[in-house]
Amino acid sequence: QVSGGEDEIQQLQKALLDYLDENTEIDASLVFSRKFYIAQWFRDTTMETEKAIKSQKDEDSSEGTHHAKDVETTGQIMHRAESRKKFLRSIIKTAPFQFSTLKMNSDTVDYEDACLIVRYLASMRPFAQSFDIYLTQ
Repeated sequence: QVSGGEDEIQQLQKALLDYLDENTEIDASLVFSRKFYIAQWFRDTTMETEKAIKSQKDEDSSEGTHHAKDVETTGQIMHRAESRKKFLRSIIKTAPFQFSTLKMNSDTVDYEDACLIVRYLASMRPFAQSFDIYLTQ
């Protein structure tokens, strides 16, 4: 169960990272997986920000005027991206053994829940969202 809101993705990411951290004693490769996910999410956030800036510049140069709605949307994207980056930076600075003390709730994530979280987060990636287009082509 995740409470609604903008930080739903962050809560799922934190739950998955917590699961990986708790199980590093069982499987040492989970340390790499945890670092990989953090790096991938940071890269995705950076790419999303760059894409928003590029689309804003393209609209400005083609039309020559600012649209308040588009600027607001880009501003929201930038704000959300910065909050995600701040969240990921705080996780990077936190040692793995300290991460378990920062749990959002007392419930632990089991293997099945972790798999479900991974599938959900993967479905949010651009390739997964455009997979039907690739198949039809």
